[in-house]
Amino acid sequence: MLDADVLIADERGVFDLGRWLGAQTDDGFELAAITAAELWHGLETASAQHRARRQAYIEAALAFCSVIPYTILTAKTHARLWALLESSGQMIGYHDLIVAATALERNIPVATFNKRHFAAVPGLTVLTPF
Repeated sequence: MLDADVLIADERGVFDLGRWLGAQTDDGFELAAITAAELWHGLETASAQHRARRQAYIEAALAFCSVIPYTILTAKTHARLWALLESSGQMIGYHDLIVAATALERNIPVATFNKRHFAAVPGLTVLTPF
């Protein structure tokens, strides 16, 4: 599962996502629905100068990756993680929490540059793209 920061780094030209994905053994790559919302939010707040390029990037990314919906099972996993991390004083961002819950539900790793946040989630495998 790709975190938004990986896609944003690729869009900005500071990371070559295509090269990294080509080196992976997985057949497909997924995004949590909240990640799609984060990308669309970036479009909504983009300047007129960057809007068309950003929209084309988002549409290409969404065509390439499967977007995994927030289901009732995701909600249960999300609630369990939320309570666990909150009670342990290790709460992470709400969007990251949903990404983590979606990845745990599907038993897949999260590729992110924000390893510190996701490392707090028990049982979650975190990949840092190179």
